[in-house]
Amino acid sequence: MSTATMQDSSPTASSKKGLRIGLWIAQALLFAAFGMAGVMKSTAPIAELAKNMAWVGAMPEALVRFIGVSELLGAIGLLAPALTRIKPGLTALAGAALALVMVLAAGVHLWRGELEALPVNVVLGGVAAFVAWGRWKAAPITPRS
Repeated sequence: MSTATMQDSSPTASSKKGLRIGLWIAQALLFAAFGMAGVMKSTAPIAELAKNMAWVGAMPEALVRFIGVSELLGAIGLLAPALTRIKPGLTALAGAALALVMVLAAGVHLWRGELEALPVNVVLGGVAAFVAWGRWKAAPITPRS
């Protein structure tokens, strides 16, 4: 097999660099989205949240607060391990966990007939799954030595 054939079958350095940049952008956007949502759901009065999110009024307050804290911790998990390179595998785990949160959220919205919320769940869940795959398989971050 010639070197030209070997080079053609492997990803180019520029495509790997593009993937890494895309993952960092996805991680930052998810950090912002889940971080803001998490802070809001874990600290804002339930009556205020229910004005913009009808499902909040139908759920126990403890569940809403749990979801908020989970989203906030997931947001931190998307960036902190990757940036510090301490246990960077946790970034992939955070992405997978947030993707699962979005699957569960979509189920609740379907159950409640809130179809207008599904596109947000699908997009955020898809991006979170992309981060999980990317940081687990395609472009993992090397831990500190």
